[in-house]
Amino acid sequence: MLNPRTIEIVKATAPILEQHGEALTRHFYKRMFSHNPEVAPLFNPSNQAAGSQQKALAAAICAYAANIDNLEVLGGAVELIAQKHASLHILPEHYPIVGANLIGSIQEVLGEGATEEVVTAWTEAYGFLADIMIGREKQIYASQAAEEDGWNGLKTFRVARKESESTVITSIYMEPADGKGVPLFKPGQYITVRVPHPQSGTTMRNYSLSNAPGEKYFRISVKREPDGFVSNFFHDQLRTGDTIEVGPPCGEFFFDPQEKHERPLMLVSAGVGITPTLSMLASALRSQPDRSIHFVHGALNGRVHAFGQTLRELAATHPNLKVHIRYSEATDEDRVNPTHDSEGFIDAELLESLVPNRDADYFFCGPKPFMVGIYHNLLKWGIPASQVNFEFFGPRQELEQLAA
Repeated sequence: MLNPRTIEIVKATAPILEQHGEALTRHFYKRMFSHNPEVAPLFNPSNQAAGSQQKALAAAICAYAANIDNLEVLGGAVELIAQKHASLHILPEHYPIVGANLIGSIQEVLGEGATEEVVTAWTEAYGFLADIMIGREKQIYASQAAEEDGWNGLKTFRVARKESESTVITSIYMEPADGKGVPLFKPGQYITVRVPHPQSGTTMRNYSLSNAPGEKYFRISVKREPDGFVSNFFHDQLRTGDTIEVGPPCGEFFFDPQEKHERPLMLVSAGVGITPTLSMLASALRSQPDRSIHFVHGALNGRVHAFGQTLRELAATHPNLKVHIRYSEATDEDRVNPTHDSEGFIDAELLESLVPNRDADYFFCGPKPFMVGIYHNLLKWGIPASQVNFEFFGPRQELEQLAA
């Protein structure tokens, strides 16, 4: 347990850290990459350049400081970070590197405010949190290795085939190069891929699995981002037969097919956010054939809409499934040969028209404005937290603030 005086000091510094949080984390990353360049390939340079990594870490530090006397409320955040760390194969020996650079940054950014007592308290608090994270990550690694055909770290996969799903999304099917199978994963989870990078040597990214568990392959469906090094590598350079390094499935955003509920299942997505919800849909149709399932997806138009034919075929063969596609920028061609059901953005009125009493289990994923809108309405409706599940690419505090 933490020393009571440590708790008191850390809580007292929370407002200071909130004021200087992003400056501190910007300094931290710059310092760490300078002192310990070997850890740079573990981080997404795009997130660094955009500042989202710094914001996420600042939010996590402030949340830890504010709740250090009641860490139970941070359980979800701890699990999210532990899963992300496991996806990147963060090991116990990485924690002293982070700790030394974090404490050094506190001293350098806060200056005279970083008294010996403050530094001592934060050193103890960081060590306490590191022990929690290391313990949880050890459990994740043990679980991964215990799965049939499971492994830890990175494993070589071979690209079995590539398929274009729309003008911007391509699916990549990967099978283990050693001829073994792939472990069962939880629908909604992601894998990590490592590819060559001209500056850092290698770089890693997480991609949601878009196929159902139980296949002999992993499938990821990658959207081409204009400035995305890895997404363009997948679209333009990766060929059938090539090999790629892959980490085991991770992630805390998933659908559990063993949980049985009478209320409807609402899978709501926009853009490439369809990838985890598509995996959830396949699993739910297989495991809960009598449950009312609604799949709601938003796209700009028919050119960029992925998996449209797949969804139409599933709806035609599963009477418990209702699919609704909404285009926000439908083209004239879309209107002549419609593959969508309505136009505009996905909003509360649409969701309520599908589930009039609003009582459902909601899983949603997509761009930030879409996420904020859905989350805001679920809060306004008073949907219990246990029925609200989402994947948000950024600090959760930011989503909650924007939706307030």
